[in-house]
Amino acid sequence: MAERSTAAVDVADSDGEESLTAEAGKATADGAGTQQKAGKETEAAGNRDKGAAADVNPPELHSGHKLARRYRLEECVTRLDGFSSWRAVDEKLRRAVGVHVLPADHPRARPVLAAARSAALLGDPRFVQVLDAVEENDLVYVVHEWLPDATELTTVLASGPLEPHDAYQLVSQVSQAMAAAHREGLAHLRLNPGSVLRTESGQYRIRGLAVLAALRGISSEHPQRTDTESIGALLYAGLTQRWPYDQDAHGLSGLPKGVGLIAPDQVRAGVHRGLSELAMRALVNDGATASRQDQPCTTPEELSKAVAAMPRIRPPEPAFTPSPAYQRTNYQQGYGQPPAHGGSSRTIGPAAAPMPPPAPLQSRTGKALKWTVSALLIAALGLGSWQLADTLLKEENKPDPGSSTSEKDDDKPGQVASKPIPIEDAAEFAPDGSAQNADEAELTHDGDASTFWRTSGYNDGPPLAPSVKKGVGIIYDLGSERTLKGASIGLHYGGSYTEASLYATDSLNPSVSADDPVGSFTKLASSGHVTSKTANLKVKSKAKARYVLVWLTALPYSPPEQYYTRPYKQAITEVKFTG
Repeated sequence: MAERSTAAVDVADSDGEESLTAEAGKATADGAGTQQKAGKETEAAGNRDKGAAADVNPPELHSGHKLARRYRLEECVTRLDGFSSWRAVDEKLRRAVGVHVLPADHPRARPVLAAARSAALLGDPRFVQVLDAVEENDLVYVVHEWLPDATELTTVLASGPLEPHDAYQLVSQVSQAMAAAHREGLAHLRLNPGSVLRTESGQYRIRGLAVLAALRGISSEHPQRTDTESIGALLYAGLTQRWPYDQDAHGLSGLPKGVGLIAPDQVRAGVHRGLSELAMRALVNDGATASRQDQPCTTPEELSKAVAAMPRIRPPEPAFTPSPAYQRTNYQQGYGQPPAHGGSSRTIGPAAAPMPPPAPLQSRTGKALKWTVSALLIAALGLGSWQLADTLLKEENKPDPGSSTSEKDDDKPGQVASKPIPIEDAAEFAPDGSAQNADEAELTHDGDASTFWRTSGYNDGPPLAPSVKKGVGIIYDLGSERTLKGASIGLHYGGSYTEASLYATDSLNPSVSADDPVGSFTKLASSGHVTSKTANLKVKSKAKARYVLVWLTALPYSPPEQYYTRPYKQAITEVKFTG
C-alpha cells in the first residue's frame, strides 16, 4: 500500500457518496432500482448492521486535521452511519485525495479495510484507485484518488440524455471494467450515476469498487447479476434521462407507476434502437422483457461481449463556424474612391477632375518615332521567339530526370523502393495509467481520415508539462520485425506546433518506468516542430522493429470544443509506415 500511495495521479475525483445537505433518509434510498435486489437479499443483516453503526459515534474530525502527518482534511462531503468522507490534500505529493474515515471499532471497519486492500491490488486505471488503507490511532481510513477534472454522470445527465456515441462508450467501458473486476472476485454493488465519472477526454472512471458497498454494509448473493442490472440502469438513464424504476433517484425522474419497465425507445423519441435493446437485455433480470429474442445478459462479461458484437457507433462530426465574409479595406479600395459600407474616404478636399488623355502624335517627328518603336518591337519578338525555340529543342534532347534517377537507383545493388508496411494492431500507450481515448487507437489505421484518436485537452502548451504528462501516444504492431524507413502521421489540428517521435518497443504493452516511460526504448526518428497537419518522419539508420511507438510531446493550440474545453490538444487521423 505504501508504494501505491506514492504513485503520481493526473486527475482526481469529487468524492463519493451524498453531500452533507442530503438527508439521511435520501442517502439510504438513493440506490432505488439497481440496489433494490441487493438490499432485499441483505435486509435483515443490513438492519442489524445499521443499528450497530448508529451506536458508534463518528470520529471528531475537523478541517485542518492531519492523518499520518500527511493527509490534511479540507472539506467533509459525507457524514453517515458512523463514517465520514472528506476531500483532503496529500501534503507529501501535493495533490488532492479523497478519504473515508471511520472508528476502528465500527462494525464495518474490517470489511472496509479488506475491500480497500483488494481493490488496490486490482490496479485497473478504469477505476478510481485506492492509494492507502490504514488503521492507526483508533481510526480506519481509506485514501483514494480525487479527480477534479471529472464530472459525475448525475451532473452530465442533468443537462439532457447522452448522444448515442457517448451512451455506447458508457456501456462499453463500464461493462469491460466490471468484467475485469469480477474476474478478480471483486464486485461493486453500488453502481449508479453518482459512482461513475466522465473525464474531459470522454473516458469513464468508476469509483468505490467494493469499498462503497462495504461502507454501507451491502452484500449480494448474485453480485454479477446485481452489477449487470446496474450497468443496464446506467445505460437506460443515459438514453432517456429517466431512472428505469418507478422511484425518483439520482436526480432523475422514475417511470410512471404501474406501467412497468418499458424500452428506452418507447420512452423518448430518437433513441438508438440497438442501445435500447441492449439496456433491456441487461435489465431483463428484474422481470423486463427483451424487445428481441436475444438472451438476457446476466454478467458484465456477457454484456461486454454483446456491446462488442454491435456495429460501432461513430462520434458526431465536430461543428465548424464559418469565417466571416471577406471585406475590402479602405486601403484596398484606393484613395479618392467612395468607401464601402458608408466608411470614411481618405480624400481630403474636393475630388480632382480627371486628366485628359495625351494628344496623338500627328507631326512628322511623331510618325517617325512610331515606325521606329514598331520596328524595335518586331525585332524583339523575333529574337525572343528564336531563343524560346532553341531552349525547347535543348530540353527535348535532355534525358528525363525522373527516369534517369530511377534507372540509377535500380542499378544500385540492394536498392529497393519504399513500400508501405501494413499495421496489424494498435494500443494506446499510457505508462502513468491515465488513458486518453484507448478504444479509439484502431481509428488511426482504418484507412478513413475522417476518424481519429484524440488526446485530452491541457491548459498549458504546446510542450506537455512533465509534472502532468511525459507524453501521449500509440504503439503499433507491424506483424513481424520490419526495416523502417519512415512514417507519415496525419494530424487533425495544425496551429502552433506538434512534436512527434518514433520509438521501437518490445510489445504492445511494455513494462516501463512512469518517471521515464521511453527511456528503455530505441529512438528511431523525431519530427521537430510541425505546424501542418502531416508529420513526416524519416528513419536515418537501418532500424528494424515490430512494435513502433508514435510519441507526442507537444500539442498545438486549438479553439475549445464540447467536452474538450482546454485548448492544447491533438488528434491522429491516419498513421502509415514505409520500409
